[in-house]
Amino acid sequence: MRILHIDAGREMRGGQRQVLLLLSGLREAGHECHLLARPGAPLWSAADLAGFTVRPATFRNVWLESNRADITHAHDAHAHSLAALGVRKAFVVSRRVAFPVSRSLASRWKYGRPARFLAVSQFVAGELEQAGVPPEKIDVVFDGVEPVTTVTEWRADFPAVALASCDPQKGRDLVEQAVQAAQVPVVYSNDLAHDLERASVFVYITRSEGLGSAALLAMSMGVPVIASRMGGLPETIRQGETGILVENDPPEIARALRKLLKDPALAHALIEQAKRQIETCFSQRHLVEGTLASYRRAIG
Repeated sequence: MRILHIDAGREMRGGQRQVLLLLSGLREAGHECHLLARPGAPLWSAADLAGFTVRPATFRNVWLESNRADITHAHDAHAHSLAALGVRKAFVVSRRVAFPVSRSLASRWKYGRPARFLAVSQFVAGELEQAGVPPEKIDVVFDGVEPVTTVTEWRADFPAVALASCDPQKGRDLVEQAVQAAQVPVVYSNDLAHDLERASVFVYITRSEGLGSAALLAMSMGVPVIASRMGGLPETIRQGETGILVENDPPEIARALRKLLKDPALAHALIEQAKRQIETCFSQRHLVEGTLASYRRAIG
C-alpha cells in the first residue's frame, strides 16, 4: 500500500512522535510511506534522517501526492484542512485532542469529508460523536510506545518529573503547589526520554487530555505515574494497578506523592503492571495493526 501522511506541526510533540513511530512500523510491514511536513520542523528532519521521502505540506503537494497514494492520512488540524480541500480520494484523520469540535458550518463540512477518523481514545471518539460524526466512521487506535531496552532501577530518592510546558491546560501551576506541599524535588522536563531515566515518579497533571502519550512513555520506562483523572487518561491508567489517578487538586496530588514515595512495594507493583499493560495494549504493533485496519475500511 502507498500511504501519504500529512503533518504540519511546528514542534516535536506527542503527535509527531506517533507519526514517526507509525511510519517506521508501516515500512517494516512492507508499505510505502511518504510524508508532507512543515519545512524546518523537527518532524521533517527526523523523517528525512530515517530515510523517508519528505516534501512541504502545501496544497499543491497534497493534491499531487494524494492522487498517487492508495490512502492519505492527516495527522493534525492543519493537515485535516489541507486534505479536506486537496484530496480527491479516500483519506483518514487522526484526532488526538480532547476539546470539543466546533459546530460551525465550515467545521461540519470539514468533518464530513474524511472516510474515517482515528480517535486516540474512547473519550476523543465521544467528542467526535457529539460533533455529529457517525460512530461507524470512528476507529479508536491507541498510541504506541517504542520498546525500551534498558530501564534504570527505581529509586525513591530520584526527583519527580513533570512537563515543562507553559500551556495553562497542562496544569504546571497545580504541580508546583503539590510538590511544594509534599516537599518533593521536581524536574520540569523538555526532554522526557532523558529525564525519566532518573525519576521517582512522573506527575502528569492536565486540564485537557486525549490519551496521554507522555504517561505511556513513563510507564514503558519503569517510572510510576500520578495523573489527572481527566479525558482519556483513565483509559491509559488503571487506578491503583498501573498508576494513580487524582483530581486536579494540589493537596490530593501531594498526598499521592507522599504515599507512593514512602511505599516502594506499591511503586514496584505499579511499574510491573504498567509494563504488562504497555505490551498488551500500547505497543507499536497495536498502533500499526489498528491503523491499517482503519485504512482498509476507508478504502473499502
